[in-house]
Amino acid sequence: MKLTVGAIPNESAAESALVAERSEAIVNASNAPAVSIVLPCLNEAETVAMCVAEALTALKRSAIDGEVLVVDNGSTDASAELAERAGARVVHESRRGYGSALRRGAEEARGEYVVIADADGSYDLSDIPRFVDELRGGADLVMGSRLRGTIERGAMPWLHRHIGNPLLSGVLNLMFRSRVSDAHCGMRGFTRSAFRRMKASAAGMEFASEMVVKASLAGMRIVDIPVTLRPDRRSLHGPHLRPFRDGWRHLRFMLLLSPTYVFLLPAVFCAGMGLLALFAPAFGPIRIDGLSFDYHYMLLGSLLTILGFQVLMTGFFAKAYCHAARLGRDDWILDIIKRYFKLERGLIGGMILFLAGLAIYIKILVAWLASGMGELNAIRPATMASTLMIIGAQIVFSSFFLSMLLSLPGESSKN
Repeated sequence: MKLTVGAIPNESAAESALVAERSEAIVNASNAPAVSIVLPCLNEAETVAMCVAEALTALKRSAIDGEVLVVDNGSTDASAELAERAGARVVHESRRGYGSALRRGAEEARGEYVVIADADGSYDLSDIPRFVDELRGGADLVMGSRLRGTIERGAMPWLHRHIGNPLLSGVLNLMFRSRVSDAHCGMRGFTRSAFRRMKASAAGMEFASEMVVKASLAGMRIVDIPVTLRPDRRSLHGPHLRPFRDGWRHLRFMLLLSPTYVFLLPAVFCAGMGLLALFAPAFGPIRIDGLSFDYHYMLLGSLLTILGFQVLMTGFFAKAYCHAARLGRDDWILDIIKRYFKLERGLIGGMILFLAGLAIYIKILVAWLASGMGELNAIRPATMASTLMIIGAQIVFSSFFLSMLLSLPGESSKN
């Protein structure tokens, strides 16, 4: 009896606490700003206060209810204090890196619309309202474009402007059909819901590419608008960007999410050249304009064919994994794999090739025994047999692994 009586106040207290928590959440939601301006900061004492003031002025002039959020990424100067004094809300991120700081900023942002820029004074933050207008108009990601906009004298090195950025943006557009003119612009806007769907994880500068890639793969609406790039206002230290190291990190990230260009296209070319070199001189040397193509080319063809097929299967594995992990959109190659591939078909096809190669070897053995086990001169059929048996065995074992990957449930089925 005492236990029952004693439980009533505890339940009432728990219910009261839950009601109070919900009420506080409703009040906080109603007081939340519409827009959050996120500025990553690492030792930007010279410029951060100016950027905060410029952002707040842009919001005020356009009558936008917003906040400025500065993410301090381990500054050893007075950046955080100066930003807070200028009117920003400051949060600290101990994990170093451009991506780490911006991911923390997006998580801490209270506005439904988020606009990010650098804290070095290089971007004209009076452009913020244009980003907000596009987001309110239905865009998921709004990309600033320095290449389509204005680049003031001394704001961007010639190598970056005419080679680095156009080349990397072109590769990204080719691989992921993104259609953005400046994939690495540091000023961009997005909705918080879109950012959650991106599931960005990069810690470094490649975060800029990751946002565009994952937005493209998810079929989000991406808008490209021109912006102004000004010279860096800092004098105590140079830019945090390391051109070659960070350029490689951008390219590496894109390659890791593009099995078609990394595996399948090189594999088809390699296997195609290999099969041509393998089968052309299979029944004797071929002479073209005085050039002789003999069994030496068969050996090279066997190598290229086996290598190409191995890379091709790795590409299929990568396609299946990206599908299961929701890292890429389905394409016609994956559609064909899912429609026609069955474990049993792979096993049968692999065994047929393996047995065909084995049959050739048996024929060679029988002929050798019949000749009294004398000199063995069967390089052409032996090369063909080895190639068939190796590829057949690869198909058998690869079919099991590919079937396992295709049977993995996607993330959508887990939610």
